[in-house]
Amino acid sequence: MKASVIVFPGSNCDRDVQVALANAIGGPVDMVWHGDSEMAKTDLIVLPGGFSYGDYLRSGAMSARSPVMREVVARAEQGVAVLGICNGFQVLTEAGLLPGALLPNAGLKFVCRDVQIRVENSQTLFTNGYQAGQTLRIPVAHHDGQYFVEPDRLDEMQAGDQIAFRYCAGEEGRKNNPNGSIDDIAGVFNRRKTVLGLMPHPERAADASHGGTDGQGLLNSLVSALS
Repeated sequence: MKASVIVFPGSNCDRDVQVALANAIGGPVDMVWHGDSEMAKTDLIVLPGGFSYGDYLRSGAMSARSPVMREVVARAEQGVAVLGICNGFQVLTEAGLLPGALLPNAGLKFVCRDVQIRVENSQTLFTNGYQAGQTLRIPVAHHDGQYFVEPDRLDEMQAGDQIAFRYCAGEEGRKNNPNGSIDDIAGVFNRRKTVLGLMPHPERAADASHGGTDGQGLLNSLVSALS
């Protein structure tokens, strides 16, 4: 399996993803600069978390127009798997590869803590290592993570099993939606289930020494599906 991580100015989780993926794959991971117009053949493209272009204009808006994104969009249309984490999720919506938009958190504050999310669809290349309904504990770190989509489009997404993860009740039943996302959505697929965007950081929950390994299942799912 060959994987590539796109690096934008302001990315701060690119190396984290590289290490987590390399450990899962058992081999090297390509790092691709946002200004490149070409990319080697790859099975997986990852848009990492961070604050690309300092979140100026609108989170992910400038990165979505970087030269490399033309190739990312073209590969996605060909069926290559694409994963966007946090800022990468924002970039995917801005690039039109996923529906909806990421708005400022409902509390208008940066949120950085572990959350609990529920696996809604385990029949995809990203989630086959989980069970539907399984609860995961994974960190979030974002200011603009409130997912929004028009109600009629949300109905279509629900009918098409495009909801990947939802925030769910935490300890003692405490409300666990950290940003006010519609329908408690934490991650979504495109219609073909070949593109996934999510706000939680699975790469930060892929090593027991970092406090948990619930994110490892996503990486292992990809390796299983794409190797």
